[in-house]
Amino acid sequence: MNGTRRRRLRRGVVILPSAFTIGNLYLGIWAIVSAARGNFELAGWLIVFAAVADMIDGRVARFTATGTAFGEELDSLVDAVSFGVAPAMIMYFLYFSQMGPFSWVLSFIYITGAICRLARFNIEQAGTAKTHFHGLPSPMAGVTLATYYVFTQTEAFARWFPRVSVPRLAEWMMILLAVLMVSSVIYPVVPRLSLRTWGGRAGMAAAVVLLLAGLSWPEYVFFPFAVVYIGWGVLRTVLEGFQDRLPERDPLTDEEEEEPEEQRPLAYEDMRPRRHPAAGPASAQEEEERP
Repeated sequence: MNGTRRRRLRRGVVILPSAFTIGNLYLGIWAIVSAARGNFELAGWLIVFAAVADMIDGRVARFTATGTAFGEELDSLVDAVSFGVAPAMIMYFLYFSQMGPFSWVLSFIYITGAICRLARFNIEQAGTAKTHFHGLPSPMAGVTLATYYVFTQTEAFARWFPRVSVPRLAEWMMILLAVLMVSSVIYPVVPRLSLRTWGGRAGMAAAVVLLLAGLSWPEYVFFPFAVVYIGWGVLRTVLEGFQDRLPERDPLTDEEEEEPEEQRPLAYEDMRPRRHPAAGPASAQEEEERP
C-alpha cells in the first residue's frame, strides 16, 4: 500500500513542472487571441506571466529532481509559441497589419530567430547547470516586445521621446532582437537566491526591490529593465571578447572534432607472409633468407 502511494506521489511530482509549462502555453495562446481582439495591454502582460511560469517550471524540476528529456522538449516547443509566435503576432496586429502585403515578414524574421535560438539552446546548454547564455534568451526577447506597447503609452515616453516613430522603432527592435537571439553575445543567468552568502543576500534584496517596483509601476519597470539587460550583455561581451565562453563546436552541425590517430612505426616482420603448418618445415634456402 505504501509503495502504491509513493508511486502516485512520485508521478504527481513529475507532472508538476510540466503543469507550469502547459500554463505557459495557455498564457501564450491567450495573448495571441487578446491581441487579435485589440486588447494589446492584456496581451503584453500575459507574456510577462508566461515568462514567470517558464522560470518557475525549471526551478521546480531542479528542486524536485524530476527533470526529464520530455520536459525539456516540451518546454522548448512551448517557448517557441509564447516567446516567439505570440510577441510577433502582438507586434503585427499593433503596427504592421496595415503597412502592406508583406509586412508580416518582420514577424517571420523574429519567429525564426526565436526558434533557432531554442534549437541551439537544446544542443548546447539544455540539461546542464548554466552560468551564462549564448545569445539573448527568448523569454527576455518576448517580454521586451510584449511590454513595448505599454511603455510607449506612458507620459514619460511621450515627454522624453516626443519625435520617435513608435512603429518604425518596433521594426528595428524586432530585427535586432532576432539577431541577438542567434548571436554569440554572452548574457548572465538569473542568480539563485540564497541567504547563506552576502552576495546571495544582496541578490535577494535586489529581487525584492525589483518585484515591488514591478508591482507598483509595471509600465515603467519591465521594458526599461529588459533594455538594460540586453544592453549590458552586448557591452559586457564587447569588453571581454567573444572568444572567452563560446561553444566548443558548431551547433548547426553534428560533426565532432576528430582526434588525430596515433602514428605507429610499421612492423615489417608482421607484413611477411606466414608459412602454413601443413606446408612442412622450411627449406634451408628459406631459413637463410629470414633476417
